[in-house]
Amino acid sequence: MAYDLGNEELNERLRSLIADSSGNENQELIEELVVTALKLLRDGATRGDLKLINTALKEMRYSNLVFSRHPEPKVTIYGSARIKADDPNYGLTERFAATMASHGWGVITGAGPGLMEAGSKGAGVENSYGVNIRLPFEATANEYIADGRTVNFKYFFTRKLAFVKESQAFVIMPGGFGTLDEAFELITLFQTGKSDLHPIVLLEAEGTDYWAPLIGFITDKLITRGLISESDLHLFLQTTDLDAACQEIFKFYSNYHSQRYTAGKLVLRLRQAPDDDEMAALNEEFADIIVDGAIERTEPGQAEVDDDDALDMQRITFPFDRRQFGRLRQLIDRLNDLASLPETTEIPASMSEEQAERPW
Repeated sequence: MAYDLGNEELNERLRSLIADSSGNENQELIEELVVTALKLLRDGATRGDLKLINTALKEMRYSNLVFSRHPEPKVTIYGSARIKADDPNYGLTERFAATMASHGWGVITGAGPGLMEAGSKGAGVENSYGVNIRLPFEATANEYIADGRTVNFKYFFTRKLAFVKESQAFVIMPGGFGTLDEAFELITLFQTGKSDLHPIVLLEAEGTDYWAPLIGFITDKLITRGLISESDLHLFLQTTDLDAACQEIFKFYSNYHSQRYTAGKLVLRLRQAPDDDEMAALNEEFADIIVDGAIERTEPGQAEVDDDDALDMQRITFPFDRRQFGRLRQLIDRLNDLASLPETTEIPASMSEEQAERPW
């Protein structure tokens, strides 16, 4: 069924207006956005609901605009606003951000004080991005982020979307309710396949004992009671080592490039596909996540060709069960073990059209 206003005269007027305004190849999607706005009017939505939706859409539009101007890969750093400069976690955050920036990565933080400031400071103004939340006690971004690289959000949910949508890696430092909320939501997105897999590092300064008790709770209560799978622990790395944190990110993209579902199968795009012996070993080790058939080498599918989607990469494909994403992360790690870390790594875009179109 067409998504329109149910009135052909109005539909034609709308199409004409959009064509005159844009001439964009995505005109049909712009049309649906406007149809949604007009349906809200027709629905008699309250003024409060309209303000919420209007603000959220404007925030998302401006965030897209800011980040579209800067295509380099980006890592998001989450962490407490309350941690002071003399805390060892402040120094660790600053050094991590500086290291990533020196390798050509942009650094996204929540733009506030504390560990967010440390991340921005370490990355430097030319490599820092901020997604600021308007709070009574944190109204402005820290001094290490340029105005043109800061997005101010009213709502946490649009801000959290920007973090995930614009990043290819995530580092979570110690923090309070907000940091833990972001950490668990991020892991949940990966655990359920709502986001493609990316490296997540739970990082803290040695001796600060922040993550270990939480990992203990997850192991003792969630895994023991069957509330999550043991393999879900592979969705992230816990470490106190700066080099290990950076290498976790660099190695993730050393062979693996990206993924896409085509014709009901998962396709993993790689710099170097496994040979026959390696393929046999992978099929044996990961038989539990293959619904039917086997992991096989493949050529780009027609949908990938039509989209000019990473056609220079080699590929493997298999019918993935779409449940055990911790095991899928283990498979990616095995694939990365097959190739040496290159001097330069091709990092995929943070979010693809295919991902936005998935039906689940």
